[in-house]
Amino acid sequence: MDLEQMNKAVVEEFRDNGGKVGGNFANIPILLLTASGAKSGLRRTKPLAYLADGQRYLIIASFAGAPNNPPWYHNLLADPEAEIEVGTERFKVKPEVLGEPERTHAFTRVVAAMPVFADYERKTSRVIPVVALSRR
Repeated sequence: MDLEQMNKAVVEEFRDNGGKVGGNFANIPILLLTASGAKSGLRRTKPLAYLADGQRYLIIASFAGAPNNPPWYHNLLADPEAEIEVGTERFKVKPEVLGEPERTHAFTRVVAAMPVFADYERKTSRVIPVVALSRR
């Protein structure tokens, strides 16, 4: 199964089960991010792991440790009009790419909660961005 098929299946499972998913993601908090494609303008929905941070949701542009940032990250930079689904709630958000030292502090907290992100960091030479999503 390719990444797009897997994402589609996770989105469907998320929506069918009130924001809960199983399998490899059973113990990971997942939200759905819907944003417009930077080039196409098409609205796309991606399942992403997140860490709650007060009233914000932190998402990590790890792309599983790939050498480049994920497409959703570029899309948010090009058009910050986005919305997320958390559990059964759906709402518009304002994205903010965290600068230093807040980015490193947030990333450390994410790694403590979800150690797989440390593996992704080791795989790449880039600084992995952290994006805070705040309710609009």
